[in-house]
Amino acid sequence: MILAIYYDYVKEKKLLAQNIKKLRKQHKLSQENLAKKAGITYSTLIKIESGANKNPTLDTLKKISSALDVTIDSLLKQ
Repeated sequence: MILAIYYDYVKEKKLLAQNIKKLRKQHKLSQENLAKKAGITYSTLIKIESGANKNPTLDTLKKISSALDVTIDSLLKQ
């Protein structure tokens, strides 16, 4: 049971990173440009997209979703 919960947690975090990267590319934005548009640091975005930061703050997710013109929920969906 614990392993299944952990697996879902890891899967969700990978999905977040993949979705942000995919949406950024669809908007033809570099990582640097998205970071500036979202008002977050470049290093924060790099860490989120690479999966190094698996727990971005809600405020950070709001900024990224706003910059990409999507809902936070859409960042977490398959």
